[in-house]
Amino acid sequence: MTWSEIAVVVVAALLLLVWLVWLAANRLDRLHRKVASSRQALDHQLVRRASAAAELGAAGVLDPASSVLVMDAAWEALAVGGNGDGELVRTAERSPGDPRERLPGDREREAAESDLSLTLRTALADPEEVRSLEADGLAHELLEALAASWYRVQLARRFHNEAVAQTQRVRRKVVVRVLRLHGRAAMPRTVEIDDGWPDGLARPGHVG
Repeated sequence: MTWSEIAVVVVAALLLLVWLVWLAANRLDRLHRKVASSRQALDHQLVRRASAAAELGAAGVLDPASSVLVMDAAWEALAVGGNGDGELVRTAERSPGDPRERLPGDREREAAESDLSLTLRTALADPEEVRSLEADGLAHELLEALAASWYRVQLARRFHNEAVAQTQRVRRKVVVRVLRLHGRAAMPRTVEIDDGWPDGLARPGHVG
């Protein structure tokens, strides 16, 4: 094999390597964008759930103690979540290019959402009581809205965490770490909240 032939082989190998690295970088960029998009969708659904819970608490269909507790937990979740504004914007802006792993309020947000879930599960723990509430037209409408938003929260969180897990697997590959294909993007984190379903609340499409 002549030197010119060797040079052609080497150049071809280098071009192939560059192409493969380019493909890996593009895939990682798409994954980061997928994580950012799924997180924004999850934030939106969490705000909708908290809003539905606040409406339920304010409607006077629950007992007085439960109404106060549900309203307090719902407004706390809305407050730390930016009420559908600040948190969504900050989440979208910081990923994938922001080197910060989490905003200071992220853990507070997760705690508030988990507390809202626990409060609602307590208020809606008895299926018989919930069925009696649903006899009232307003209560039935509010509970349906809460169930629909809660179900979408569960789906959105599952989708987001799956996207995060996929991105984390790619980020751990040797080539990605050595060549720093992730740039300044922070390692994405799963959203860990308690979104367990209340015993007394019928899921969308199911009879209670």
